[in-house]
Amino acid sequence: MGSFVVQGGRELSGHIVPQGAKNEALQVVCATLLTPERVTIKNIPDIADVRNLIALLEMIGVKIERHSASEISFEASNPDLSVMRSERFHKAGSSLRGSVMLLGPMLARFREAVLSRPGGDKIGRRKIDTHLDGFRKLGANFSYDNSSGLFRGSCKGLTGNYLHLDEASVTGTANLIMAAVLAEGKTTIYNAACEPYIQQLCRMLISMGAKITGTGSNLLYIEGVSELSGCCHTILPDMIEIGSFIGMAAMTNSEITIKDVGYDHLGIIPHSFRRLGIKLERVGDDIYIPRQGNYEIETFMDGSIMTISDAIWPGLTPDLLSVLLVTAIQAKGAVLIHQKMFESRLFFVDKLLDMGAQIILCDPHRATVIGHDRKIRLRGTTMVSPDIRAGVALLIAAMSAEGESTIHNIEQIDRGYQNIDQRLNALGASIERVG
Repeated sequence: MGSFVVQGGRELSGHIVPQGAKNEALQVVCATLLTPERVTIKNIPDIADVRNLIALLEMIGVKIERHSASEISFEASNPDLSVMRSERFHKAGSSLRGSVMLLGPMLARFREAVLSRPGGDKIGRRKIDTHLDGFRKLGANFSYDNSSGLFRGSCKGLTGNYLHLDEASVTGTANLIMAAVLAEGKTTIYNAACEPYIQQLCRMLISMGAKITGTGSNLLYIEGVSELSGCCHTILPDMIEIGSFIGMAAMTNSEITIKDVGYDHLGIIPHSFRRLGIKLERVGDDIYIPRQGNYEIETFMDGSIMTISDAIWPGLTPDLLSVLLVTAIQAKGAVLIHQKMFESRLFFVDKLLDMGAQIILCDPHRATVIGHDRKIRLRGTTMVSPDIRAGVALLIAAMSAEGESTIHNIEQIDRGYQNIDQRLNALGASIERVG
């Protein structure tokens, strides 16, 4: 188990370029299975989750050509479907939440799929019923074996249908889009997720010959086609990493510029940080965050405490609530952080309490942060990263703290953030990777 040893209290300066979007990468890499032709994807983040997904494709015989660390071509001309039934494939897939999005392409093109229960962050129950219910309505049969933990699906061919999703699941929407583009007839997906990742997946599939209308809304219409061709696709900058850098700059009292952020795709994220009192300026397609001695949390018009909560897009992504919570620690004022979607995501606050933060954990979904206004510094401590987003939030806390902190289980952070220690050290941080 690797660790970061962090010397806190360093002010940062300079510019940083965000990696490609992790969540988009997982979707579009799975989509390469939908065609036997060559698909080239640019701006792929070099992170553990994406590397593991690419390894799964290599395992079943997809031809991989690496032009650089961020540009890769895929050719799924003749995959070996028997490998899907191997223990080696199931073990590799079980460690990766994104592996669930192999189901749609495999059913659509090869009419069968076998997958172990997907892994990922331990942030609460993350069911895949939305995926399976949609596949069944498209004509697939699914079974689950409790003893082996395997999902098995098959079909004689998928047929378009009306799908009203029980939740606006991002991975569920992506999976069903990928299944529907090769189904016979018309599919309607209502209550679809419409995050930028989903929009990008739709644009990629349309460039491959898919017929999709409604991109950017929660109502999608898909007219199935018999085959798709190859394409070249560029992944957006990672909006979660961009938000993490904004919070990091405020907490460490630093002046940084985040380059090439794809600002028009960030939605409510910049405004959410402004509600904490953080100054940030759009300069072209960059975000400039000045050094800010103090930042004050807004209140509602009637003077009541500010509430920041997650919501389906175009609301605030839940992946940034951990960072917003940590950033509020050194603000002036108080804020209620309401995490609606996952019941275990706020449990990392006990580590922040050990560092001296003033946080009241109201229940598994709500935490009130009473800001220090920089009058009290957090103190260094030893902690364990529980998941990707809490891990980077703890890293931000450690960078702002007085003294030395050690963060164990940084493999969780590496799953979502590319060479984060090296990139932050280039700005003036002091992060040593050990173990």
